[in-house]
Amino acid sequence: MIENIKITVFDKTIEVPKGTTLLEISKSFQAYFSYPILLASVNGVYYELNHPVDEDSLILFFDLTSRIGSRTHIAGLTFLLFKAIKDLYGKSASITVEHSLDKGIYIETNFSLTKEKVDEIKKQMQLLVDRNLPITKMNVERLDAIRYFKEINDLEKVKIMRYNTNTYINIYRLDNLYNYFYHQMPVETSLLKDFDVTYVNENGLILQFPTIYQKGAISKYKHHPLMFEVFEEAKQFGKNLQIETLADLNEFVSTGKVKELIRMDETLQNNRLIEIAQDIYKKSKKIKIVLLAGPSSSGKTTTTNKLCMYLRSLGLTPKMISMDDYFVDRDETPRLPTGEYDFETLKALDLSLLDEQMERLFKGEEVLLPTYNFMAGKKEFNKKMKLAENDILLMEGIHALNSKLLPSIPRDAKYKIYLSALTELRIDNQNRFSTTDNRLLRRIVRDNRTRGYDVSHTLEAWPNVRSGEEENVFPYQDEADTIFNTELIYELGVLKTYAEPLLYSVKEDSPYYEEAKRLLNLLHLILPISSEDIPDDSILREFVGGSYFDVK
Repeated sequence: MIENIKITVFDKTIEVPKGTTLLEISKSFQAYFSYPILLASVNGVYYELNHPVDEDSLILFFDLTSRIGSRTHIAGLTFLLFKAIKDLYGKSASITVEHSLDKGIYIETNFSLTKEKVDEIKKQMQLLVDRNLPITKMNVERLDAIRYFKEINDLEKVKIMRYNTNTYINIYRLDNLYNYFYHQMPVETSLLKDFDVTYVNENGLILQFPTIYQKGAISKYKHHPLMFEVFEEAKQFGKNLQIETLADLNEFVSTGKVKELIRMDETLQNNRLIEIAQDIYKKSKKIKIVLLAGPSSSGKTTTTNKLCMYLRSLGLTPKMISMDDYFVDRDETPRLPTGEYDFETLKALDLSLLDEQMERLFKGEEVLLPTYNFMAGKKEFNKKMKLAENDILLMEGIHALNSKLLPSIPRDAKYKIYLSALTELRIDNQNRFSTTDNRLLRRIVRDNRTRGYDVSHTLEAWPNVRSGEEENVFPYQDEADTIFNTELIYELGVLKTYAEPLLYSVKEDSPYYEEAKRLLNLLHLILPISSEDIPDDSILREFVGGSYFDVK
């Protein structure tokens, strides 16, 4: 007699035979989801859908509109694209997954592309979806995997596997192709029907898909030339140093030349910021205000302070105005559907007062500026300001690039800077280290150091932070006059030394344990780098401590 077990999904409890797979169970609940179910959580632990359920369980299912489901979907699509290209163009054809770009992933090929070839690739991917091929997880000895990747000349995977000390590892098989991924995978290709592929250049395409912020149809790809150029600069710097992957960085660390790397990296970043300061100086007869915006943990505070320092060295007198001082009074603050105050919406700012005061300042009038009392939830007017001939205003804030900000000031009187830690360092050819994860590690370290927050607090807040960025920051990046990349090629090794112990504090019964474990698994691939040789004016000091700009 087959033993039954009880499973609970959506507060509905049913009985199924012991050993029933999550894929079989998911079919009874697919109607509740807009997209194919990709992954499940069984009693708080993530599993791929071929996992058999052997005991009474609480099950949660995830499609691509969840964060974990989105990662699974992207990993599966990457494998699908890789397989399609091998089928069409032979064993030597390959891809390199570079970075995110316009709600998609920019991917380069080692052969020339045309629009016709990209259409052909898309059709082959769809054919693989229609064939509903299994994607099978295989547990193999690490040394056997290394031998396999050597045989197929995938040397980047060979190098990074040196830093995985497990005897056995999981690799995935799709038809006659094997690969290694750092996220859970879909169990069959039919689950990967939601995608698009767009030609970008003779060696690059965009892999697109619905995101958790963009539910519904995939929007037409829009190229962002300024952002693309900054990523290309970062990639070229890595090529010049022969540091394109985490394994390359580890090899550099093992040679004992980290101090030299830190100096080169910091010098390059400082030079780029000096170039921006010089550009502002050349246009200072027209420019009235410099506006800086970027997502969380981009290093906005340090960048703004350093930019002020460089502008002073050129003969200008920068004056800072905080956008936060123009919050509306607390009783006028908009609320989220949950009832909490929404401080990130543009409507949380007193835009009319801000515009009126800036207009008066630029006319040469003395203005009594507000300071926002966050305890009382009110503005207090206690700070006088008048602009002299060489004075220039700087304002940093989440809405700084929004064209609705300061509408009475001509566009050519504004200089807009977009900041972000645009991470170009890869794990290997098919696995990238995302900019978002880099920023999250920065925030974990800073939240703990400056506010005493534990990792769970930061992980709990992160989805709301990301939603605010998607709504209020990223849509306006093309408004920028320039983009400043605050990422440092060596920083992941430093962040590891601070973030890793904190991540171990998340207990197995925490709802954030799986996310902490995911980040730990990534950090395990990186050799630690001491913060001893980091300059005190480095952007990284904003997160790990010891910044020159923290000294009062």
